[in-house]
Amino acid sequence: MTSTHSTPPRFSRITGTGSMLPARRLTNADLAADLATRGVETSDGWIVERTGIRARRWADAGTSCSDLALPAARTALEQAGLTPDQLDLIIFATT
Repeated sequence: MTSTHSTPPRFSRITGTGSMLPARRLTNADLAADLATRGVETSDGWIVERTGIRARRWADAGTSCSDLALPAARTALEQAGLTPDQLDLIIFATT
């Protein structure tokens, strides 16, 4: 059965992206030194071999996801050349 009504195609697209990392960068060496004070022995090589991770970012106590999301959203809007009232959807993800 075919329709006699023509509907315009619908699509979505990503027009801007933004990201924000917490200021505190913790390397494997930093982590190993901290763990050593607690009697746990590890090293950069051991961590990298098992996880592939060399450093991670940690947010300070009291920093919420929205504290990081706001500047990221502003960057995405600027990239897209849009204002907040022109948005249909925001995709938010953390790791």
